[in-house]
Amino acid sequence: MHYYKHYFDIHVIWWFIWIIFIICLFAVSYNFPFLRTKKDSPLDILKKRFSKGEISKEAYEEAKKNLESDK
Repeated sequence: MHYYKHYFDIHVIWWFIWIIFIICLFAVSYNFPFLRTKKDSPLDILKKRFSKGEISKEAYEEAKKNLESDK
């Protein structure tokens, strides 16, 4: 009967190790360089919206002037 207790202890330890590994993987996954996505700058977003026709040329020029003056 002692054998079954020993097996159970090892089993619990392995589950504990896997759970810690999975938590760490999800908790720090954003720090891996190959998983990061490039974030667009506000000017890039503005250019995309203008090219899609979502905003007029006047609105584009006004917003561009505001963004460039903030730098």
